[in-house]
Amino acid sequence: MENNHYLKDHKDDTGTTNNIQKDLENKKKSTSAGNDIKFELPNLEGAVQGKVITRFPPEPNGYPHIGHAKAAVIDEEYARKYGGKLILRYDDTNPQKEKIEYYSAIKDGLDWLQVKPDEIKNTSDDIVKIYEYGKELIRKNFAYVCSCSPEVIKRNRLNAIACKCTNNSIENTLSEFENMISGKYNQNQAILRYRGDMTSLNTAMRDPTLFRVIKGGHHPKVGSKYSLWPTYDFAAPIEDSLDGVTHAFRTKEYELRNELYFSILDNLSLRKPRLIEFSRLEFEGIPVSKRKITPLIEQGIIKNWDDPRLPTLMGLRRRGILPEAIRKFVLSLSITLSETKPSMEILESFNRKMLDSKAQRLFFVKSPVIVNIDGLNVDTVEIRNHPTLDMGKRKVRVGNIIYISNDDAIKLKIGDTLRLMDLCNIEILSIEKNLIKDETNENEPNIVINAKNKGNEISHHMPKIQWVSKSDSQNYKILRPLPLYNGDNYNENNLIVDCGLSESYISKLELGTVIQFVRYGFCKIDDKSTAIFTHR
Repeated sequence: MENNHYLKDHKDDTGTTNNIQKDLENKKKSTSAGNDIKFELPNLEGAVQGKVITRFPPEPNGYPHIGHAKAAVIDEEYARKYGGKLILRYDDTNPQKEKIEYYSAIKDGLDWLQVKPDEIKNTSDDIVKIYEYGKELIRKNFAYVCSCSPEVIKRNRLNAIACKCTNNSIENTLSEFENMISGKYNQNQAILRYRGDMTSLNTAMRDPTLFRVIKGGHHPKVGSKYSLWPTYDFAAPIEDSLDGVTHAFRTKEYELRNELYFSILDNLSLRKPRLIEFSRLEFEGIPVSKRKITPLIEQGIIKNWDDPRLPTLMGLRRRGILPEAIRKFVLSLSITLSETKPSMEILESFNRKMLDSKAQRLFFVKSPVIVNIDGLNVDTVEIRNHPTLDMGKRKVRVGNIIYISNDDAIKLKIGDTLRLMDLCNIEILSIEKNLIKDETNENEPNIVINAKNKGNEISHHMPKIQWVSKSDSQNYKILRPLPLYNGDNYNENNLIVDCGLSESYISKLELGTVIQFVRYGFCKIDDKSTAIFTHR
């Protein structure tokens, strides 16, 4: 945790990986070089061209993450595939958890993903309408007001024991429900329950809650106007039906609640959408669960929701993951109920292909070591910003002192010959202790290498390494995020900080630019002296 202060506030399983990669090959619609790999989602049962309506219904109680991206992309892709409509519907029925910043964060995340809803609405817009459907269920004797304690309700549901409150008359229940609407009941004093089947093996049908009283919260959209709020189990099927949703996608965790979803619609004589489940998306060691992420934020272990160690869209964006790569990754997984956790490497592979043609190549040396070159006789060199594409060139000032990475230096011995990329070949003459080391400079190396210029002839057998000139460099550090968890245990060593030197040319690039440090990896410039490691 000692490294976490570097990340300031800013606005694997091999077998599983191999199996998923094989699946990707099977799901490809067409393949060609680079970014032209395309994936096609399976056809929707009962879909009519121009008539398909999907919805993305996030709860505005946190920042969107990779799991939300999967749902949003699938919802949009199907709407576009059939020339239909996508609805963004905020499931905002808990005033104690919803915040206006979360509405904005979700919309900003969708904008970044280039997911464009055709309609935006809130479930809270329809509260009065949902009240009326609650009354209709009561009149049909499919719902009752329960005044039992939460502990008794939980025990009775567990033991399949019918509630004594089911004996209340329809008239009394309607009267009590009106009192709940008008705010005459306190929290946990009464709830409206569905008259399901207390003996059902599907516990979701054991008289679940339809409405509960929530006081003490200030809803960001409607303030304190309402204190009686529907549960997701009740609001979702009604909203889906009223919004004209034809195909409702949701994660596998709701599978047991499908029976309740359709039972409510049947008893209200409302049109039924098709329900389609798919597995949640999270990476090994990078959980999307708010239960694991929120405490890290609240305790200050992680500074903000845009921390690149997080699977939030803000975190992935700050890390240098492109929205197009996320979309392609989601489509490659397709619709499946499999509970596998794909490797982050698969997303990285899509991202790498897209970055390759966009990222300039620069030099960075970690834990630099001095190299004195005899007979260099060069003041400047011109280096291409990309080896194959026309991204211009940069001029680098060169003296007889350059730096190489300690990782390369420790492999050298006297007499070795190697190539300094885009500069010259050198032969190692001696390796000495640095007798004039400046202890105040964290990047000052412990050894000095003496070498001589051996010309510029290219040899495929000669090692090639990157370098940085003393006269054209700056101190630089790279933050390398690692998985936050090992299983259920928090990983204390989840951030590596590589300190070294980069070319001073990097100071000319805009913050947020993704570059590739040669032989190191892709990185996104985070501030004037720091980049975040994206991937190799």
